[in-house]
Amino acid sequence: MAGESDVSENALSCANCGKPANLKCPKCIELKLPREGSSFCSQECFKSSWSSHKSVHAKAKLSSPGIGTPGEKDSSSPGEGWSYCLRRGQSRTPKMPHFDWTGTLRPYPISVKCIVPANIDKPDWADDGIPKIEPNSDFQHTVEIKSPDLIEKMRETCRIAREVLDAAARIVRPGVTTDEIDKVVHDATIAAGGYPSPLNYHFFPKSCCTSVNEVICHGIPDARKLEDGDIVNIDVTVYYKGVHGDLNETYFVGNVDEESQRLVKCTYECLEKAIAIVKPGVRFREIGEVINRHATMSGFSVVKSYCGHGIGELFHCAPNIPHYGRNKAVGIMKAGQTFTIEPMINAGIWRDRMWPDGWTAVTADGKRSAQFEHTLLVTDTGVEVLTGRLQTSPDVFPWLKS
Repeated sequence: MAGESDVSENALSCANCGKPANLKCPKCIELKLPREGSSFCSQECFKSSWSSHKSVHAKAKLSSPGIGTPGEKDSSSPGEGWSYCLRRGQSRTPKMPHFDWTGTLRPYPISVKCIVPANIDKPDWADDGIPKIEPNSDFQHTVEIKSPDLIEKMRETCRIAREVLDAAARIVRPGVTTDEIDKVVHDATIAAGGYPSPLNYHFFPKSCCTSVNEVICHGIPDARKLEDGDIVNIDVTVYYKGVHGDLNETYFVGNVDEESQRLVKCTYECLEKAIAIVKPGVRFREIGEVINRHATMSGFSVVKSYCGHGIGELFHCAPNIPHYGRNKAVGIMKAGQTFTIEPMINAGIWRDRMWPDGWTAVTADGKRSAQFEHTLLVTDTGVEVLTGRLQTSPDVFPWLKS
């Protein structure tokens, strides 16, 4: 699960062209519509998009605040107990939220929260959705050097996380819902004695993230069936013996077009090239340079709003690991540090927008995005990939086949 980069705070994109935006439609302000989709880079862009943009106002007037027409049944709902997510997981609605969608993907209803047995050791947000130790920890500012005992726990937890992700990867095919993927992740994590770290973290409603097509990261598993030609990222984090292990991979669903295959392969290579430079004495900011160079040479862009992060007893902590070039990450790598690298690479522009659920980050131009992630340990001589693929991992990437 990605950390948020410093650039995300003010990175609104123009609803017309995708460039940085600081102007907002006055009517959208009056109707209290989300800033995403209401912002423009200039008066010229605003005027040129007015004929299509004004339909947003008409739809909003016909709807209750942020949701559909009262009393109207949503035909995409799979049944009782399913609803759309709002407010970062803190509320639900029976109607699809209104939004100026950037691509063809739409949210679907989500199922009720999965149950975690009482005997499972849980992080401090499990019950009320609020992390308590993490925000105030000294390790938000200082990169922890892990003890040998903690490193051994990290190895064990990361192996479990890998096995959980592999279990989810095995069911990826057309017709499977992302909710079904989430159920596999949840059950496999519990069976191993772990807790699915994303579940109720800042109110995230599911046990993993499933990001399809134009979704960059933090997609919420729902009732949508995967379709032939989709790509889907599955992001798994496991909490076990007091530590977290985090990884993700992007998978092909059926027959995927050549450009999407190239995007996914490039993203995999970006991560591999970044891992190759990890060793004591290397500056954290160099990771972004390596990733940015390979992505741009391949004709793709690097997301700036989300980054890799330190991990261990805390889910997210220092260091922040930006994936883009000319970043301002501070510090150098030292043996005993653990962190994630998780480049998000877009087929189009790097800018992102947020869906009404408050979690799902999508590309501003609706083009596809891919991501890969590992949890890493800096060793005395280099790096250990704690979430590395196993001999039993499913053979799903053509470029890895002998």
